[in-house]
Amino acid sequence: MFWSAALAADSTPRPTTPTLDDAHRSATNAAGWVEENWSTWLSVGLRIALILVIAFVLRSAVRRGITKLIERMNRTAQAVNGTALGGLLVNVERRRQRSAAIGSVLRSVASFAIMGTAGLMILSALQINLAPLLASAGVAGVAIGFGARNLVTDFLSGVFMILEDQYGVGDSIDAGVASGEVIEVGLRVTKLRGDSGEIWYVRNGEVKRIGNLSQGWATAGVDVQIRADEDLDRVREVINQVGVDMAKDEPWNERLWEPIEVLGLTAVYLDSMIVRVSARTMPGKSLDVERELRWRIKKALNEAGIQLVGRPPEGDPAGEPVDATASMTAPSALANPESPQSAAASPLTPPTTTPPAPSK
Repeated sequence: MFWSAALAADSTPRPTTPTLDDAHRSATNAAGWVEENWSTWLSVGLRIALILVIAFVLRSAVRRGITKLIERMNRTAQAVNGTALGGLLVNVERRRQRSAAIGSVLRSVASFAIMGTAGLMILSALQINLAPLLASAGVAGVAIGFGARNLVTDFLSGVFMILEDQYGVGDSIDAGVASGEVIEVGLRVTKLRGDSGEIWYVRNGEVKRIGNLSQGWATAGVDVQIRADEDLDRVREVINQVGVDMAKDEPWNERLWEPIEVLGLTAVYLDSMIVRVSARTMPGKSLDVERELRWRIKKALNEAGIQLVGRPPEGDPAGEPVDATASMTAPSALANPESPQSAAASPLTPPTTTPPAPSK
């Protein structure tokens, strides 16, 4: 039994130390494998390097071209800055922000398209199957689109608003949800300064319609109510002279784009009539022109002896007499207790019952 155990112990395999021949054989195999695949590696590496070089060069060229285009747009806006035409029609800050936003969008889109295409080409050069990757990216894109649809809507709406130049910095707009002066235009949010100084942050995707009060021209309208027995030709002459004098003074000579025009009568009453005066003005300056025009017309009519009239407000003692019994209720027949209606409406008295006599 002892000899059997000893034989079994001798029969177990023992680790052998590597010899020089084994090392030479392994090195030969590795060198052969490298020799067989080095051309493939070199080809793939050169292809990847070429793709990266072309992608970076193309991206740099496209971004530089976009930057030069934006700078050219800014130089065009600055060329008319300081002139009368530039002060009336061009807002340099608006053009600068609009061009900067457009340039940022174009550079981002170009970089994403070029580098994304280069990445897919590199994966294809490495012989990686792109079908599962593209399918996963599509599913992820759909999920992100549903989850962030408001963000995507705001971004796309902002891009089209800027590209179409619907409004810009310095414009007075009515966006439905808020109104005021535009102080910043972004791809997602537009900032408005309200009439009381408050700042409104309006998401671009929530804007369904926009009323721009600063594009083109504006109209200033003033109604002048005079007595019915005044001479209309004299009134027209006085108002036209006010318009001529106003068009010669600063800064109204730039804010008035057309001569002030007396349109005629808009209403005729027994004791008064209303004359409508209109003027085409610079956008956003119609209220200032209306205030100044009222001031000048009032002074000119007073100097010419033409009196202005107006309707008295409701409840004014100078107007129609107020009926003192208007708030009194009509007399009621129930107010007289002796009337048949009052007797019929009075409650009935309950009958009196005699209590039973106590028993003895």
